[in-house]
Amino acid sequence: MPLNLMKRLLGAVALCLVQALVFNRIHLFGYATPLLYVYMMLTFPHDYPRWGIMLWGFLLGLTVDAFSNTPGVASASLTLVGAIQPYFFGLFIQRDAPEDIAPSVGTIGGAKYTFYATVLVLVYCLCFFSLEMFSFFHWKHWLQCIGGSTLLTLIFILTIESVRKK
Repeated sequence: MPLNLMKRLLGAVALCLVQALVFNRIHLFGYATPLLYVYMMLTFPHDYPRWGIMLWGFLLGLTVDAFSNTPGVASASLTLVGAIQPYFFGLFIQRDAPEDIAPSVGTIGGAKYTFYATVLVLVYCLCFFSLEMFSFFHWKHWLQCIGGSTLLTLIFILTIESVRKK
């Protein structure tokens, strides 16, 4: 098994365990739950196959769904993020950039990475909470869940990026 695949698999297992054992029990102010496993979807390099990113998103989401009792919600949301991640990341790199460039603060810069992560996490949270609630009767609660979870997840992602090896 190639080393890169093994690292990605161990990262997925670690993120699922941390989510299931720790973060699923955090509901800050009753709305904000960190959804840290979406971080894995942000780290795929530019030359990774698009079908592979979507497959990783589906399988990671399916695993999270199994441990979080959210049938199909995380897998659908992560598959959507996996479908748009390559195109969205392509907006932040130059044409002469190496093919194997991966999104990080060190490669595209702090402000661009923050915007990149914010948009993808917001898309994920919007899809996740829309499918989870499947109703717009409590739209204030829906907006608070999306905003709070996006902000809390971004704080954790940017913290991880600040201590990650360059």
